[in-house]
Amino acid sequence: MKKHKRVQQEASISFLDVISCGFGAIVLLLIIAKIGDPSATSELESNLIESIEQKQKALFNVRGEARELDKRLKSRQEQLSELNQRIARLKEQLASVSKQAAELAQSQSEEKQNLQLVLQVLTEEMERLLGPNFTQSNDLVGGIPADSDYIIFVIDTSGSMQSAAWKKVQKEMLNILDVYPEVKGLQIMNDMGQFMFSQSDKEWIPDSPQMRELIIDKLSSWAPFSNSSPVEGIENAIKTFYKPDRKISIYTLGDDFQGRSINKVVRVIDSLNIANRNDERLVRIHAIGFPVHLRPGVSPNRSAIRFAALMRELSYSNGGTFIGLNSLE
Repeated sequence: MKKHKRVQQEASISFLDVISCGFGAIVLLLIIAKIGDPSATSELESNLIESIEQKQKALFNVRGEARELDKRLKSRQEQLSELNQRIARLKEQLASVSKQAAELAQSQSEEKQNLQLVLQVLTEEMERLLGPNFTQSNDLVGGIPADSDYIIFVIDTSGSMQSAAWKKVQKEMLNILDVYPEVKGLQIMNDMGQFMFSQSDKEWIPDSPQMRELIIDKLSSWAPFSNSSPVEGIENAIKTFYKPDRKISIYTLGDDFQGRSINKVVRVIDSLNIANRNDERLVRIHAIGFPVHLRPGVSPNRSAIRFAALMRELSYSNGGTFIGLNSLE
């Protein structure tokens, strides 16, 4: 039997496809797989994570600061709102006070005009009843008896008087001296009995226009210690200068009384300034009260009220006059 030779067949297309896919898969795996040092990659990841955490912390801090700033802003806005409200209230109060001041000024002006009209009417009526040539038989000037030959000033030199009323004190002293064109003697001491001119503490100062100017000039810088009580000065004036042949007037100028008892002072002065058979005192005691502690809209100071009560009683009991000023202008 004849044998036939076997013929080899070429590789098929399907086998080549399989081989190509295998190589492609290997290449793809190489591309996808991590290439390089694994430790370097891990360090890079760690740095990235740390950087992200730092950025997150910074973001949280910024958010916290923003909330704090927002709180402060709201607080400042509330304070600003309160200040604006206070300013508005103060403006309303100022407008009210200004309105009241204007009304008071108008009222005072009207009262002054009415008083001037009344004074004019009374003057005309007095002239009609008494005649144009009538003169008063007493020596009253502005309600103050001006019949004395010797004048003593007892002046409160306390800090309140010095700071608030000293210009007014000088003005009132000039007014008092104008009531007496000429006297036989003058003396000036403070409420504690300390003399302005120490070299003349036991004698009268001669009166003259030059001396009066010197007194007012020295008064501007004269500031001895004071206890705001005229008792010592009045006592010293009576004990040192009274004589039966002298007509003396004491003028007490002050703003308050810090002593303990008004009645005690009145009794002490009564025992010194005794009355004669005609019920006339040895010396006249006048007083002028300065409203240093009396302000509109404020409760009166107790010491100022006590001074007014004391000097009103002393003036009434000792043939004098008490005048309470209503202004320091």
